[in-house]
Amino acid sequence: MDSGAHYNPRTLDEIFQDFKGRRTALIKALTTDVEEFYQKCDPEKENLCLYGFPSEVWEVNLPAEEVPPELPEPALGINFARDGMQEKDWLSLIAVHCDAWLLAVAFYLGARYGFDKSDRKRLFNLINDLPTVFEVVNGASKKQAKEKPSASNHSTSKSKSNSKASKYTKVQTKDEDEELEEEEEDAEHGDTLCGACGENYASDEFWICCDICERWFHGKCVKITPARAEHIKQYKCPSCSNKRARP
Repeated sequence: MDSGAHYNPRTLDEIFQDFKGRRTALIKALTTDVEEFYQKCDPEKENLCLYGFPSEVWEVNLPAEEVPPELPEPALGINFARDGMQEKDWLSLIAVHCDAWLLAVAFYLGARYGFDKSDRKRLFNLINDLPTVFEVVNGASKKQAKEKPSASNHSTSKSKSNSKASKYTKVQTKDEDEELEEEEEDAEHGDTLCGACGENYASDEFWICCDICERWFHGKCVKITPARAEHIKQYKCPSCSNKRARP
């Protein structure tokens, strides 16, 4: 089953774009759309799978009927474990299966279209440069996110001070101070991951931090503009806003 059944990636770049689209869809299901995803995984239904499509759309559905299927299939029966464990652990388990499925699809396509050793290595390196779904879902960069971007690019009460003078013992000129601050911020922000799309921080983009889960998001991913952010006293990301109390 695949809503992109008529999409037939053959080249390395096409297969990598296919991978990225599916990955983005799965991350959405397990982060920004988690409440909707939770509701669709009803344990009373039959074995269900989480599909991510190249169009960045996700779907919870029954597995493909054809044997063998056109593409490798995701983990089966994810809905049965929903109420038997903590939600965070359940989402983490599904994220691991998602990572395995994404790799299976990418290298299945590579094998199908005759990738050689060099192509397989390049494909893996491209994939490996991105954080895994598991890392995004579990906030692998949460520690860095607590000390994230300056107020000029982020709107949140957690934005850390730009002053770094106390870390240095020698006297520096104003220009030297500013240069050091920029270098340090670039180094620190480079590992920040968006809680929605999983992409890295970019200094020219607006980001906002959730005051509840302390994850950072691209403003465009959560539909928050800098102007709107100025009027938000406490920002809650879509996941935290929709989360309801569960036993």
